[in-house]
Amino acid sequence: MNHQPHSNDNFPTDSARIFIEGPAGRLEMLASPPDPQVPPVNAVAIIAHPHPLFGGTMHNKVVHILDKALRELGVHTVRFNFRGVGDSEGSYDHGIGETDDLLAVHHWVTTVLPEHALWLAGFSFGSYVALRSANLLRPQALINIAPPVERYDFTVLPHPGCPWLVVMGTEDDVVSPQAVFAYVRQMQPQPLLKTLPAGHFFHRKLIDLKKIIQEGLVELGVVNPSEEAHT
Repeated sequence: MNHQPHSNDNFPTDSARIFIEGPAGRLEMLASPPDPQVPPVNAVAIIAHPHPLFGGTMHNKVVHILDKALRELGVHTVRFNFRGVGDSEGSYDHGIGETDDLLAVHHWVTTVLPEHALWLAGFSFGSYVALRSANLLRPQALINIAPPVERYDFTVLPHPGCPWLVVMGTEDDVVSPQAVFAYVRQMQPQPLLKTLPAGHFFHRKLIDLKKIIQEGLVELGVVNPSEEAHT
């Protein structure tokens, strides 16, 4: 990875840190092109990390494996640190300001990759921000990993209107699996639910998580089976 800040005028040809001006000051991003061993698809995914006040950053292991899963499918990816995290300026804002941060990242993405379809993804708190943003940005795919449906009011957020994958660890001790299952059942149309026998951070299950994300996107028809990674 290029550890020097990259110009924000174009999408990098190798993973690189990029800074843009966000609504609360500078935002730190990590933009990565697709895995060079797979054919690229015409999509770019913005990935949101877990809770800033509990150690969540764009370098979280689940966020990293989500990024890797998508790049292996040929997708461009952009991870970023919410306000007040890492080298991003500002302070925590209960998901509201963080949604504005994601919208600022989206503005940059549409500038450098204007012809690419938008995907949104998030882990834990990032799932809440991704879903809030989906109702503003209308992505072509949404991925929620361990969405904290009891900690934030997901019920006021409408269906994103796109193929939607929810992944949940059945042994999660941070987010209630049963609450997530009940939430998925009451949504119409229901998102595609995939489960793993894992805790909240998917310890020792990250490779399985990568595979289930890729298989879920194939099942939803977001990518073709021929595009699914086999690495």
